[in-house]
Amino acid sequence: MTTRTLSRRGFLKGGCALGLGAAAFGGVRALETLARAASTGGAAAGVPDRHYIFCYFSGGWDLLLSLDPRDPQVFTNGNLATTRIQPAYEELATPPASPYRDVLRDGSMYLGPYVGELAGQASRLCVVRGMSMDTLTHEVGRRRFLTGRPPSGLQARGSSTDTWLAARLGADEPIPNLSIRVESFNVGDQPNYASALQTNGLDDLLRVLQPSGPLLGSTQDRELDELLAAAAACPEAEGSSFWQGAELSRQKATQMVSGGLFAPFDFRSNAADVVALRDHYGFTSSSAGLQSPGAMAAMAATAIMKGVSRAVSVRINSVSLDTHFDNWSTDQGPAQEAGFTAIARMMQHLQSVPYPDGSGASWLDRTVIVGFSEFMRTPMLNTNGGRDHWLANSCFLAGGDIAGGKVIGASSNMGMNPMPVDLATGTACALDADMVTACPEELGKTSIIRPEHILQALYHEVGVTSDEPDLRVPPLTALFRA
Repeated sequence: MTTRTLSRRGFLKGGCALGLGAAAFGGVRALETLARAASTGGAAAGVPDRHYIFCYFSGGWDLLLSLDPRDPQVFTNGNLATTRIQPAYEELATPPASPYRDVLRDGSMYLGPYVGELAGQASRLCVVRGMSMDTLTHEVGRRRFLTGRPPSGLQARGSSTDTWLAARLGADEPIPNLSIRVESFNVGDQPNYASALQTNGLDDLLRVLQPSGPLLGSTQDRELDELLAAAAACPEAEGSSFWQGAELSRQKATQMVSGGLFAPFDFRSNAADVVALRDHYGFTSSSAGLQSPGAMAAMAATAIMKGVSRAVSVRINSVSLDTHFDNWSTDQGPAQEAGFTAIARMMQHLQSVPYPDGSGASWLDRTVIVGFSEFMRTPMLNTNGGRDHWLANSCFLAGGDIAGGKVIGASSNMGMNPMPVDLATGTACALDADMVTACPEELGKTSIIRPEHILQALYHEVGVTSDEPDLRVPPLTALFRA
């Protein structure tokens, strides 16, 4: 018997992760069903066909190591009293040779030493700097980025963005909203089908998607389904929103377990295409490997590209970024780098596979990726050799119609405080050339950027323009290509 092998290069060129082999996916019929779901989508006329992957870096990231670095030749320990910014690259367990990198080689985007392979995707990357989170609390920062609204205490207010977008675009997907190790909220203002299926990883998802015994025979199963459907169609049931919601949930559950949806996520398989998938994302079939950033990114991409989900939220890092102590020097950078590299490979994967509408576009052309954390860490080391929580933040976006190779906004060169930004151009506004003193905000034109400005832009792109999510800010239109 001849054993077929597939290289990572061949995997990307052939787009094999979209198929992974008909046998591995439960047969050709399941593949055709999922492909139709992917190509039809749920977008209304005139609305861009968009999918979304939200990548959460848990714990609060040190942006000096990644998205908002500083030149160590300028920001030295000798002028800390003036700058209040301490890159401390030399204090890292493995000091980087090039901590401040001109990734586009034109002076327009500098990234830190731990962005990993994402540096190679800089031309597709839009980095937003100088955001304000208005909190030093993990739960508040995370929930504000998820919903675009400041929580009430620790309690999230409003449905999360993945829920809104799944409701707007994802009615046709079996699992419109998939959340992997990330919170998601539906406060009742969105339909039940848009609520996230929340899982804790691959095995958790497989348990949900695989039929479990004892199984009825096909005849009994069909008769029971017809009985329940008929009961839901009676006048009393049609007048009950609770009953109709339960019936819709039942239909979605039936669709999930009967459609062979679990097969694309059989990452333990030794089929050549699955081995190539693991090789591309850099994870193994062991339990630890399946919890790695690469496996999380592969899950998210698979759910989108197989037509399973419209919006996926995933916690991308497996090691916490909450480094208050000297674990900052050993853990913070590598943990970020693993997440960034996983996202870069996900972007390569999405870019390599044509979108199934015959347009010639790729899956990356139809998918918006958002990378975020709850806040950044302090620009100065504390007495324990780590960094604490800081009010400012950054994020990044890629894919879809996002303007690549662009930096929006800035943090100040004294203390890394947020600077007002022109919402249309993305240019930060300062009163001095050293980017220390901020301009006054100008209503409707310039503003300190907060998560809601970014989420509002995503809503506006798909026609949610009357501010039903109640974010009360204009969109950051500079995110998109002109």
